Amino acid sequence: MPTPLADLVGRYDASLPLAEASTPPAAWYTDPRIAELERRTVFARTWQFAGRLDQLRQPGDYVTCEIAGEPILLVRGDDGELRGFFNVCRHHAAAVMTQAQGCAKNLRCPYHGWTYTLEGALKGTPSFVDECHFDRGAHGLVPVDTAVWENWVFVRIERGGPGLEESLGAQVIDDVRALRLDRLHWFARQHYLFECNWKVFVDNYLDGGYHVPHLHKGLNSVLDFKQYTIENGPRHCLQSAPMVKGDIDEFTAVRGGERANYYWFHPNFMFNWYEGMMDTNLVLPLGVDRTEVIFDFWFEDVSEAARERNAASVAVGNIVQDEDMAICKSVQRGLHSRAYDTGRLSIRREAGEHLFHRLLHADLSQGA
Repeated sequence: MPTPLADLVGRYDASLPLAEASTPPAAWYTDPRIAELERRTVFARTWQFAGRLDQLRQPGDYVTCEIAGEPILLVRGDDGELRGFFNVCRHHAAAVMTQAQGCAKNLRCPYHGWTYTLEGALKGTPSFVDECHFDRGAHGLVPVDTAVWENWVFVRIERGGPGLEESLGAQVIDDVRALRLDRLHWFARQHYLFECNWKVFVDNYLDGGYHVPHLHKGLNSVLDFKQYTIENGPRHCLQSAPMVKGDIDEFTAVRGGERANYYWFHPNFMFNWYEGMMDTNLVLPLGVDRTEVIFDFWFEDVSEAARERNAASVAVGNIVQDEDMAICKSVQRGLHSRAYDTGRLSIRREAGEHLFHRLLHADLSQGA
């Protein structure tokens, strides 16, 4: 008999301090029931990255994506307002907009031609003439909560709860504002497919640089690992380290400045900031042991003169991700082993993981 889901969630003791804490049980990373519970709680009830603000500047600009299994549409209205909707036609449930992004005068479903305004109101219904008790006003696109922060647009598909700014916290908003991310411009997007549970990637990101000297020789060459710091907020973690001039040329050439800042926001959005550049990471579960990580690369200078250097920076990012992909695959395989269930956490290095696990437990407990 499989362990009841509530018992499986309850096997993690969120009350233990870091000095006594272990990771959640391996089944959290391998059991499809946990993955489904996460979809309904962790991802449906939190603010999720959905698009870049630069994609949605003008009336008619739109972006589509999927969050917690739900098709989502972001669109800038004729009135200048940015709105989010379920990308589901109210007639027979087809996706209204089928491209990843674009610009349109209205929102027209390709199935039966039902048409909505940029504000989501139902406007056209071909072949509907004398249908009884049909209220067009009640058949507009269904909205989702939408908010903007810095260069990004977020949505929450289960309505209600704290706003984005309240969820982030005033201190981290001020700290990030001081980095002047508005000076950066989007340059490129990369997709990475990991053969692991999405939480394996997040754990790896949040281990306080523990794995960096062992796994990432290039990255380690430009970080002062001895002065690596970890600061937790209520729902985010900042890992940071001074930059040094390394001895691996391809890293030294594109990773500089005084300090590297690595921000994680519960549950699955991160950004890595270096002087004059940044990359964002969006972690999307594709299955219990498959994960897509989307990187957007941003630079202060995106002129043609800077293209070669920016491309070299993206290439360095690819090196680091290749190294992470291999170790995350190894971890996922080990999580299935009868030899492993939980592992202790390092006080010095793994405070960020501890925060992540406790927030996960709170989310899962509400749904279990």
